Amino acid sequence: MKITVDFEECLKDSPRFRATIEEVEGDVCELESKLDKLVKLCIGMIDAGKAYNAANKQFVNGIRELAQQSTKDEVIESSLTKFAESLQEMINYHTILFDQAQRSIKTQLQTFVKDDIRKFKEAKKQFDKVSEEKEAALIKNAQAPRNKQHEVEEATNILTATRKCFRHIVLDYVLQINVLQSKRRSEILKSMLSFMYAHLTFFHQGYDLFSELQPLMKLLGGQLDQLVVDAAKEKRDMEQKHSTIQQKDFSNDDTKLEYNVDADNGIAMEGYLFKRASNAFKTWNRRWFSIQNNQLVYQKKFKDNPTVVVEDLRLCTVKHCEDIERRFCFEVVSPTKSCMMQADSEKLRQAWIKAVQNSIATAFRDKGDEGEKLDRKSSTSTGSLDSGGEPKERSLKGESALQKVLAIPGNTCCCDCGQPDPRWASINLGITLCIQCSGIHRSLGVHFSKVRSLTLDTWEPELLKLMCELGNGVINQIYEARREELGARKPQPGDPRHEVEAYIKAKYVDRRFVRRPSDEELRNKVVSLSKQEKRLSSSSDHLPPRAPPPTPKLRPGSNVSGQSVKSADSGIQNSADGSREMLANTPSNNSLTDADAAESPPMAMPATLPPPSPCKEMVFYEPKEYSPGLQLYWASCARSLPDMAEALAHGAEVNWVNTDDDKRTPLIMAVQGGSLVTCEFLLQNAANVNQQDAQGRGPLHHATMLGHTGQVCLFLKRGANQNAADIDEKTPLTIAVEAANADIVTLLRLAKMNEEMREAEGPYSQSGDETYQDIFQDFTHMASNDPDKLNRYQQYDQQKP
Repeated sequence: MKITVDFEECLKDSPRFRATIEEVEGDVCELESKLDKLVKLCIGMIDAGKAYNAANKQFVNGIRELAQQSTKDEVIESSLTKFAESLQEMINYHTILFDQAQRSIKTQLQTFVKDDIRKFKEAKKQFDKVSEEKEAALIKNAQAPRNKQHEVEEATNILTATRKCFRHIVLDYVLQINVLQSKRRSEILKSMLSFMYAHLTFFHQGYDLFSELQPLMKLLGGQLDQLVVDAAKEKRDMEQKHSTIQQKDFSNDDTKLEYNVDADNGIAMEGYLFKRASNAFKTWNRRWFSIQNNQLVYQKKFKDNPTVVVEDLRLCTVKHCEDIERRFCFEVVSPTKSCMMQADSEKLRQAWIKAVQNSIATAFRDKGDEGEKLDRKSSTSTGSLDSGGEPKERSLKGESALQKVLAIPGNTCCCDCGQPDPRWASINLGITLCIQCSGIHRSLGVHFSKVRSLTLDTWEPELLKLMCELGNGVINQIYEARREELGARKPQPGDPRHEVEAYIKAKYVDRRFVRRPSDEELRNKVVSLSKQEKRLSSSSDHLPPRAPPPTPKLRPGSNVSGQSVKSADSGIQNSADGSREMLANTPSNNSLTDADAAESPPMAMPATLPPPSPCKEMVFYEPKEYSPGLQLYWASCARSLPDMAEALAHGAEVNWVNTDDDKRTPLIMAVQGGSLVTCEFLLQNAANVNQQDAQGRGPLHHATMLGHTGQVCLFLKRGANQNAADIDEKTPLTIAVEAANADIVTLLRLAKMNEEMREAEGPYSQSGDETYQDIFQDFTHMASNDPDKLNRYQQYDQQKP
């Protein structure tokens, strides 16, 4: 309601004016209350809108995440992405609407209440105050007595001033009322009109947005009808398949696991197996195993990277395990490790064993003709220094190794089936094989045969010499001695694999064709070997003697001799001729100290050579009984590889201990014999490189004391413990320093340095320092091909005047 107050009426201060003022004041008070309420409601609406927008944003983000999850379904992904974009636009439009409401309603009306109505209230206070003063002045003027002129004048003056002030204030108050009434209409209408235009814009933008989206929505609506029909059909098909499978008999489900080399995904076979851990607790864990890409791998979870058990199936074998408590166990053995696994049933175990065997055969068939190089890290040669890197120039490979090995009589054909032009070899037996027989040998396990390629693998000099010392003819004389007597037919090229496999197992595993010697024959063989060792010891006078430890405990019948020994393979190094006094009895100023040895160059000669140790004759004692182990013992000393192979075929334990001779082993006797190849043969047949005698000395101790540099190099490559101490608490390094043997000191210190470097690099370090490998390769080459270069003491003595 529009209320106008007349300026002239306010001067009269009539009751009509007073009523009008009272009505205006009530209206303004109510207006203030309504505006305050509207502003609060607007604030609540804006806060609720912001919360709505925040929730709407989360909803849109959920749509986007669902679209990202549906990347395999292009229709759902594209549609949800488009819907999310449209809804995000609507959120933006809502944000603009609420911003406009804040500006038009909240801010504008709050300003009107705080500014204009506040001014009205201040003017009202002044008007009420001056009205009371005017009323008091009128009363005082009326009460002034006639006879008191002074009071009359004072009352008159106060009344005149009060009326003047009242007139001024009442005019301002009426002006404020009229201005407020006029501004009230414009402010309210302006703010509400702005708010309504914001709504108009919001709905126009939303309409335009969804008008553009409408064609897509109609298209999806049509597709949705078809999707509903397809979903109903798929549901019926799945229910039918479910019913069919449910009716099947799963009692023999173990037979469902089959080997398929031509599988589309490249996985020939897969399934769950229990795997025994290699930790101290030997825990069993269930893992998902698969045969793929010529490898055996397993995973704990599908997203995990597969863990490789066998890198190349051509280098492994598989066998049953019946000597553990768990059932259905089998073992996959590679040259570097073995893995024990357990199937859920006997049928599954047989299926996995057959699958691994088929994979081995398939790998040879597919890759054998391609000439691909095998991974040197999985080579069956144990302890090769250069197995982790490129082959060294002095390690023979390819045609060089092939020509040398095939030059041995009988090696031009496969040892087991007679197939011409063999390309594989068994390094612990010393024979050549065709590709089929090599696969069968590999399946026997590395404790029976270690297979290597003559063309693809790198051959160390000592290993190549071993192959040349034996050969197919020598081994067949041992392992096929009774074949014709028993009427067994030897396989021919082209025979079925199972026949060849049965023959090879009978030949090498059961040793069915080996002729067992009588006690008298065995005794004559052992005595002959002991005498052969003596003849070798007395047949040469230019090679180094075989000396006992620096402080030997001579057995009865032993004497000091100046005779020297000649090695059958020229594998003896670092000694001098003639008899000399013990180093321990010589002054210490001429010996090479530990610090001197560390500072001396690898190939340097000591300034002053100490006298070498005396030689102890090998004395043969009549044993309590004759055994193949004793034959291996003396054959190792006599450097006779055929007799050693024969002893092993007769069942000799490669780590046999002679309790009558300080608990020495065949490997220690091979060191005494001075043959590098003899040591290599025993190591390839699983001899313990760290087994000690009664004096606490292992092969490395004996090789160091005898000055056999090539043997020291070989034992260090094969993992000999150079920190082991004998009963005199002497390590090989201590002995080498006392003997002033610069070459052996260098090798031992290099090996120790390399070991420390590998420990510093962590458990996953590779073969160590390249300098270490190169120097060891130099010593290996010289020990096998040019041993005279290592006979430094002898050369020095010959140069003396």
